[in-house]
Amino acid sequence: MITEISQERAVELIDKIARFIVKKRMAAPAIMTIESLRPLSRLGSQALYFLAPFAELIFNPKEYQEFASLLENHDNVNLLVERIDELDVDMYREERKEKRLKKKRRWNKIKNFVKKIFKK
Repeated sequence: MITEISQERAVELIDKIARFIVKKRMAAPAIMTIESLRPLSRLGSQALYFLAPFAELIFNPKEYQEFASLLENHDNVNLLVERIDELDVDMYREERKEKRLKKKRRWNKIKNFVKKIFKK
């Protein structure tokens, strides 16, 4: 079992996890879940070690153990939340601008329609 991982490897894993979460468009629920369970991160890490024999049948055993080790450190959990937020903002910036613009156009159409009705 891996007891510690290097900071470079931790950052690499955090980036991989954050990209996966953001690509699935689950950034907001993931951040909320991580933030609400932050005090239990060490307990969650121990639960991952407990489930390791079964989970390693499905997941890559080395990465699974590194992830469990990663959760033990609160700084890594903070870094994960920050990275998810950064990637979410970067990946969907243009899409959000377009949605805001469409919303503004719709609102302007409604305002103009209402002005026409009450003008007569």
